[in-house]
Amino acid sequence: QTQPVESGGGLVKAGASLRLSCTVSGSTAGAGTVGWFRQTPGKEREFVAAIEWYGGSPFYANSAMGRFTISRDKAENTFYLQMDDLRPEDTALYLCAARAGFQFVYVTTGYNFWGRGTQVTVSS
Repeated sequence: QTQPVESGGGLVKAGASLRLSCTVSGSTAGAGTVGWFRQTPGKEREFVAAIEWYGGSPFYANSAMGRFTISRDKAENTFYLQMDDLRPEDTALYLCAARAGFQFVYVTTGYNFWGRGTQVTVSS
């Protein structure tokens, strides 16, 4: 009935950092997995990172590993994607999603709830 809500995107220069926030509300709240994906025009949705609802077992795409960090605020149903050393190729609409379970967390079809996304634009 409800969707994740993202915020924190913006226009930054290469090398800058952003922290995206995702507040999750829906039938999967309290269990399962929260993930971040990104979408650019003409391309398929790309997995970025995922984390268990309670903050364990962060999992990253190769493109995110080493620069991005996924975490959660334990007091709130809020999940973060800290993005450091941003590059122009990181430019995308970043979407937060939630699902039950914790298998194949990189598969987009496994997620039940999707946010509208927050735009990240990185200039060179």
